[in-house]
Amino acid sequence: MNIAIVCYPTFGGSGVLATELGKALADKGHNIHFITYQQPVRLGGFHANIFYHEVRVPEYPLFDFPPYETALASAMVDVVINHNIQLLHVHYAIPHASAAYMAKQILAKQGRYIPVITTLHGTDITLVGRDKTYSPVVTFSMNESDILTAVSQNLKDETYKNFVIEKDIEVIHNFVDVKRFNKRPVDAFKKLIAPKGEKIIVHASNFRKVKRVDDVINTFLLINEKVPSRLLLLGDGPERPYAESICRDCVAVESIKFLGKQEQMEDILPIADLFILPSEYESFGLAALEAMAAEVPVISTNAGGLPEININGYSGFMSNVGDIEDMCKNALTIFKDEAKFKANALAQAKKFDIENIVPKYEALYNRLIKY
Repeated sequence: MNIAIVCYPTFGGSGVLATELGKALADKGHNIHFITYQQPVRLGGFHANIFYHEVRVPEYPLFDFPPYETALASAMVDVVINHNIQLLHVHYAIPHASAAYMAKQILAKQGRYIPVITTLHGTDITLVGRDKTYSPVVTFSMNESDILTAVSQNLKDETYKNFVIEKDIEVIHNFVDVKRFNKRPVDAFKKLIAPKGEKIIVHASNFRKVKRVDDVINTFLLINEKVPSRLLLLGDGPERPYAESICRDCVAVESIKFLGKQEQMEDILPIADLFILPSEYESFGLAALEAMAAEVPVISTNAGGLPEININGYSGFMSNVGDIEDMCKNALTIFKDEAKFKANALAQAKKFDIENIVPKYEALYNRLIKY
């Protein structure tokens, strides 16, 4: 099959999933064409049947805001025509679904039918898409997609709750390549981070308010009072300056490291003893799943789609949003029986292994593609 994938090329969950899906499909012999404004961060190395098409938006004095959606739709039309694309799979509704609709109509005028699958990822529905500025267009473009998918049951429910959707939404969970993350930790690396054998606690996110990074830090401080620990904060975003200011004023400042954006998470997560994700909301929680694939138990909130992946008392524990005392208590419980929780975390991650999920997308493609 010749599939075009449209996504954001950044570190966010939607871009990561779209890129990993494309790579997995390419490994199975399909031709995959990525259409976005820069090369996706997870698209490293050479792949014989993966192609990248950059969306260029010319700058004109007339426009205060360059019309990316129009340029994207034009790029879709060009790629479909010149590379015999059979299907467009767009990730994140804004603006990809509406641009895909425009491209589909342009192609239809030329006698070319192109089906569109839109995958909903989270904030495109729960935050941005609900804004009255965007809601009518988002609703329309979702309903005009040939198939709608969501990465969790919770996100499906939220979509029906907040939009007038006239079609079924199919749940296909996010996935993880367990083989990629199931590495033996490098002892020298671990000793460099925790020279005295301290517990290594990790958080990874885009540092937005919804991630509650201050709860990560405050939970760590409570844990560190009981068990000597180190905290690694991976990622970057608008809340990072605030998080750094909190750390500068705390007694354990030397035990907290901000490592910024990291592409090779599979090299860092295996050294961790615990992963903390205290988000106010997660449509799924891909970062937590990747941690579990590296045999790292997870402390999370019970918000959004997190209960669909983190099983309380098994792969880790869940707490109410903001309950850092309970998160600390649960972390200490994990440390008392680490081997069991590590094994359980890996077993849970395997349920979402890429080999189990990608065939579900292939089945959708086959339903829509007309030979």
